[in-house]
Amino acid sequence: MFSSFKSRKETEIEGTHKRDDLKQRRQEALLGGGQNRIDAQHRKGKLTARERINLLVDPGSFEEFDMFKVHRCTNFSMDSQRIYGDGVVTGTAEIGGRAISVYAQDFTVHGGSLSKAQAEKICKIMDFAARSGTPMIGLNDSGGARVQEGIDSLAGYGDIFIRNVRYSGVIPQITAILGPCAGGAVYSPAIQDFVVMNAQNSYMFVTGPKVVKTVLHEEVSTEQLGGAQVHSSKSGVSHFIGQDEEDTIRIIKELVHYLPSSNREAPPSVVPADQPDRLCPELMQVVPESSNKSYDINQVISILADDGQFLEVSALYARNVVVGFCRMNGETVGVVANQPRVLAGVLDIDASGKAARFVRFCDAFGIPLLTLEDVPGFMPGTAQEHGGIIRNGAKLLYAYAEATVPKITVILRKAYGGAYIVMNSQHLGADAVYAWPTAEIAVMGAKGAVEVIFRKDAGSKHNPEQFLADREAEYNQTFLNPYQAAEKGYIEGVIDPQETRRQVIRIFSRLKHKQVDQPHRKHGNIPL
Repeated sequence: MFSSFKSRKETEIEGTHKRDDLKQRRQEALLGGGQNRIDAQHRKGKLTARERINLLVDPGSFEEFDMFKVHRCTNFSMDSQRIYGDGVVTGTAEIGGRAISVYAQDFTVHGGSLSKAQAEKICKIMDFAARSGTPMIGLNDSGGARVQEGIDSLAGYGDIFIRNVRYSGVIPQITAILGPCAGGAVYSPAIQDFVVMNAQNSYMFVTGPKVVKTVLHEEVSTEQLGGAQVHSSKSGVSHFIGQDEEDTIRIIKELVHYLPSSNREAPPSVVPADQPDRLCPELMQVVPESSNKSYDINQVISILADDGQFLEVSALYARNVVVGFCRMNGETVGVVANQPRVLAGVLDIDASGKAARFVRFCDAFGIPLLTLEDVPGFMPGTAQEHGGIIRNGAKLLYAYAEATVPKITVILRKAYGGAYIVMNSQHLGADAVYAWPTAEIAVMGAKGAVEVIFRKDAGSKHNPEQFLADREAEYNQTFLNPYQAAEKGYIEGVIDPQETRRQVIRIFSRLKHKQVDQPHRKHGNIPL
């Protein structure tokens, strides 16, 4: 009568078999494409997807999603090549005790190529990141679209792209390029917040060297076309360059250290070891009083920052402007600064776009902005005008005017013409603008101004050169100082350089709960 019921012992045996089956399946999934392909990855000097995740996250914190997912393609005998995970490892973990979401493409499985199933896994973890309010980190190493799946693979890319856009400004999105990234695959990194490339074996391009040769008859190597150095120094696609995989992942961890988990949270703060009221007399040795002499603005930033720590973004691209993150009194601050050591700190097309993008990121995630200004103007010339310096300069103007986070500007020396306005002036909504006594706030430099104003008069003088020299000295005395701007209320004050750190920290602390009422709109139309 009860013969159909299993005995307790039989049930235990069956349970053991099922647990053994689970263990075996997990071991199979952990091997990805198999030991031979793992060995091949290592021979190329590359880590596997799981090794990369282990290097990135806190030990024991990774919780994997969709370990057993496989593709559904039956074309070209693909139904006999189903491998657990299908070329990507996804899940949630912690970095420094803070939750993050992560995916790592697995090159040992079909070259990490994107299938519809892989795209579904990536989209699921992106949705989880947005719901949970955690940064999304992608570790890319893929041969591109899975050709056997045809348009399904392309649809998968589209599904990822729309999430990149939908969650832009909602959660930080960071991607590392640790191998090939070509064709449609490049656009997901391009619309994320930060791209980190590995100098040893990563590359990105829309079309490869073979296509370039066929179409344009141009010989170019993979590295020359889309290597880490190219995208870090010329195109600006990559914001950081790691010397190897370990260094690339270290950079991501350092970056996360400065960023909020989402736009719903304040940027992370730490207990400062540095004193908030520390004076900085060394600034007067770093910055020459003469505006014709150059210096390294990175030294100024390091002196002002807590413990001298500054994470520069896009350090090799558009080097006439410096952007990056530091802490002041333990709080994350985004820094934008002209670099007098490169092109005298002038604003050109690339520098304007670089700074504008950084300002918009900081504004999206509630990171206060400190602008250190020493700018002689915009770059002149036909190349700049024809290339769109007006449109690109307007991007920076727009970004600063749009930003509602606390904004402080310190004018160190030059602040000339339209560039003075664009570099977070009071007229664009800066909360506080301070100037050093060495500041020169004017339409232009003395020599150019005198030639415009007195050119006709000089011709009628007995000694035109002496006349112009006298007028230049008068202009210097009258205009090339911060006091006219102070008298008109265009700056909040003139400060001793050594007081800069203390003053900035005090004002930022009093702006912590800043509120701005904005007119209702869907979004503005930045001049892209």
